[in-house]
Amino acid sequence: MQTRNKVFDDISQLMTNAMGVAQGARQEAETAMSSMIDRWLADRDFVTREEFDAVRGMAQKAREENEALKARLAALEAKLNG
Repeated sequence: MQTRNKVFDDISQLMTNAMGVAQGARQEAETAMSSMIDRWLADRDFVTREEFDAVRGMAQKAREENEALKARLAALEAKLNG
């Protein structure tokens, strides 16, 4: 009877060790995949949301200034012509 318990204990210990190894391998694979994705994204020259919003704000301001200059030019041309 005691031999049987020893066999079950050994099998249980083996399974516990195997689960620990599998969990470690999973964590290592996740870390490697995350690192690979980070490198891939860095190589693609993607911009952050903050950079995008800053450039969009600058473009909006430039459009508004352009519209104001068009209106001023049209007023000056109208004044010059007549």
